[in-house]
Amino acid sequence: MSQSAEPDHRVGDGAGTPPEDAVTASASATASPGATPSPGAADSPGVDPDRAGGGGQEPARRGVIAAAREIAVVVVVALGLSLLIKTFLVQAFFIPSESMENTMVRGDRLLVTKLAPGPLDLRRGDIVVFKDPGDWLGSADAAAGRRSPSVAGRVLTFVGLLPSDAGQHLVKRVIGLPGDRVRCCDADGRITVNGAPISEPYLKPGSIPSGEPFDQVVPTGRLWVMGDNRQRSGDSRAHQDGHGGTVPVDNVVGRAFVIVWPIGRATWFDRPTEVFSGVPAP
Repeated sequence: MSQSAEPDHRVGDGAGTPPEDAVTASASATASPGATPSPGAADSPGVDPDRAGGGGQEPARRGVIAAAREIAVVVVVALGLSLLIKTFLVQAFFIPSESMENTMVRGDRLLVTKLAPGPLDLRRGDIVVFKDPGDWLGSADAAAGRRSPSVAGRVLTFVGLLPSDAGQHLVKRVIGLPGDRVRCCDADGRITVNGAPISEPYLKPGSIPSGEPFDQVVPTGRLWVMGDNRQRSGDSRAHQDGHGGTVPVDNVVGRAFVIVWPIGRATWFDRPTEVFSGVPAP
């Protein structure tokens, strides 16, 4: 944003018109010693004390108004650009729960690209933010982050100047794409996708792939998603009624690609392609 210069307060001091006492002193200094003032000199027009310094007030007011207009234009343009970026390119979220530990922790600020799904395809292993597909916000991990923002907070969030609360959405990892068969678990306690077992290095230390068995074929246009902190995540396993716990692709806001705050936790999310490299097509 541009910074407008402060009004030059010297304008309000009558710049270009010396004070009345200075004019008087100057006239006295140039007069000949003992000279007699000419008739009417005492009545000659001088500087009106009531107007001295007042000639700069109007320019000062105009300067303040011009500065205010410039600031207003800059603010409107910035808000418009922020809204466009949020709508079509990138949106910020913060993490309110522990369901994605240790990949993300409570309070992390992350950015999601809205180009996936869309111009960019979603892949197994992607971390996605999605709208509640129905009653998921009652789960423990989402309810922990629910809050009631102020009116100003809602406005700033709407235009993209504040991160959205992920308690109003959910953040999970894609395990199954449309047509995939996801199952838990094999003899070694691993999840299988289309019959191929996967080893998941992103799980929180101490977590197991799943404490609950499941066997689902992901319908067309939907995803099977799970948290990295499996024993603290209300994910597809907890909502297997209706569409088998799957999430509509249309509900996906975007793919998370970086943690931007706190600075000490800034992280770029690499896609774990090696985890799913042995998974065959459905």
